[in-house]
Amino acid sequence: MTVPQASKVGLPLMNLVRFKGVPILKQLHLEERLLRTSSDNWCIVNDGTNAPTIVMGLSGKPSELLEVGSVLQDKVPVIKRFTGGGTVIVDPGTIFVTLICNRDSVPGVQPYPRSIMHWSGLLYNEVFEGFGDFRLHENDYVFGNRKFGGNAQSITRKRWIHHTSFLWDFEARNMAYLKLPQKAPEYRLARSHMEFVCRMKDYMTRSVFIDKTLKAMENHFSVRPVEVDVDASVHDAGFVHSTKVLMKHELEEALPISI
Repeated sequence: MTVPQASKVGLPLMNLVRFKGVPILKQLHLEERLLRTSSDNWCIVNDGTNAPTIVMGLSGKPSELLEVGSVLQDKVPVIKRFTGGGTVIVDPGTIFVTLICNRDSVPGVQPYPRSIMHWSGLLYNEVFEGFGDFRLHENDYVFGNRKFGGNAQSITRKRWIHHTSFLWDFEARNMAYLKLPQKAPEYRLARSHMEFVCRMKDYMTRSVFIDKTLKAMENHFSVRPVEVDVDASVHDAGFVHSTKVLMKHELEEALPISI
């Protein structure tokens, strides 16, 4: 249900940025800078990234999470992002949605992961109403018991970020780069990647998902489309990013020792 325009006057302002195919490294650099240097609320939607890339959480260890030999052999880029959460391989079939908010902009949401996830689950309930058996399960977005959306967060003193990689589609062979993580949600039940995840395209089109996401945002924010130069974030000499691409020697150090 769309909020009538007259009732949107009191809603917090949300800047909306839309991209298509922006490299995930550039997107993460932009997000980190906006989280730490901006005082505005932001929604970033990036419809796909340019090439298969592995993205790990801040504390992720390649030796525990990746089939490092295959990653090196196939020269798959590995990024360690500035937020927590798990490991995902993203590609042109991935849709990214990021929310960066001031702690006082969303009524009832406390600056803690559980509170933010509870609110985001309700937000995406609006998006997926009538499309499959959607729910927030532990920290994942699922249809039934199969994951299609992985989440990560970071919380500062006054702001928080919640970003999601939605698997609208994926290449099955790319999942072989990821190990079964030692720390996994209970509902996974040691299932392989292919048994654990599903494709959003089996439930809705890309355009319908994006349109419904933007309409859901308009129920909670006064949304203002803006244009942002994503390259300017990468070349901003005054800001030091913690998100980085792992070097070849860092991955080689994670290879299992041969006896």
